Amino acid sequence: MFYVALRILLYDKIRSLITLLGVVFAVGLIFNQLGIFLGLMETSSVIIDHTPGDIWVTSKNSKNFDFSQPFPEYIYNQTIADPEILSAEKLIVAWGIIRQKEGGTEQVEVVGFNPDTGVGGPWDMLAGDTRYLKNGNFAIVDESAMKRLGKIQVGEYRDVLFHRLQIVGISRGVKSFTTAPILFTSFELAQRLVTYMGSDSTVFVVAKIKPGASVDQVIARLQQRLKGVDVFTAADFSMKTRKYWAIETGVGFSFMLTIVISFLVGMLIVGQTIYNSTMEHIKEFGTLKALGASNSDIYRIIFSQAIINAMLGYIFSLIITVSTVKLYEAGGMVMVVRGWVNFLVLGLTLLMCLGAAFVSVRRIKSIDPAILFRG
Repeated sequence: MFYVALRILLYDKIRSLITLLGVVFAVGLIFNQLGIFLGLMETSSVIIDHTPGDIWVTSKNSKNFDFSQPFPEYIYNQTIADPEILSAEKLIVAWGIIRQKEGGTEQVEVVGFNPDTGVGGPWDMLAGDTRYLKNGNFAIVDESAMKRLGKIQVGEYRDVLFHRLQIVGISRGVKSFTTAPILFTSFELAQRLVTYMGSDSTVFVVAKIKPGASVDQVIARLQQRLKGVDVFTAADFSMKTRKYWAIETGVGFSFMLTIVISFLVGMLIVGQTIYNSTMEHIKEFGTLKALGASNSDIYRIIFSQAIINAMLGYIFSLIITVSTVKLYEAGGMVMVVRGWVNFLVLGLTLLMCLGAAFVSVRRIKSIDPAILFRG
């Protein structure tokens, strides 16, 4: 039956090619939208996911990583006092302004951390070292910032929040969901830069528990002891940040709508082609039934056409998607291509094409072998 289905598709090569292109377009758009959406979600929580720590203490009702509010530093002392906390670090995330060389300003996201431990700081350095941030007005910028800030070299100076900072390092892989360049400094310098915070405030406390301790139990104790803050596991705070950007901003709905439309367009293209092919070969199918073929035999032919279209369209779309990942990166975007994403899109592609074939299957049920003798 698979051979018969292939012969039917090859009978009209132009129509089959147009159908295949339609499937490639629809599946490619699904790959594109899923990949970019997942890339945006990973970007939104990239610092949380790369920061070594089991527990995040945040301001009360904090919705995401980028817009948390400061709280008193004594919360840090209360956190580290828990007997099952191995270590804890303070982290500042705030917004500021950087002055361009040619004039004008850009908004930046300032991340202040402890250079001695590196907790909350960059994890992949192209140039320099996080330890260079100590004891001075020094900063590290991510390479992705160069699209907004221009060419930046180690050793040059930039004015940030009316303070002159020297660039001592270039990091890699720290892209912000908000597209604002990220600037890393020491915790103490970040406190001085962000004047509204005061000299006794922090935005996060990131804690690591002792081996064998229960994260849930430690969180329960901290929630009872600490007032005016929230306590999350690293995974929960990462997911909370992603949900905020995906749901509350409408980004997730926009991507989902595009995926649904692509799915329906692909189903329409495949369904119309298979249906027209079925109608053109209606007498041949009647002949098969007259020779003893059952409806299920003919169903297999139709579904085989759908599977051929699905697999060819999927393979070509996957090749195109993988080959364009670098182009997205060059454009400053992140497109995620993962094994589970590929299997998900494969399932959607098969569902799309097999679902489209059901229209033709319903038509086959009513075929009467006597159609051979009609004019």
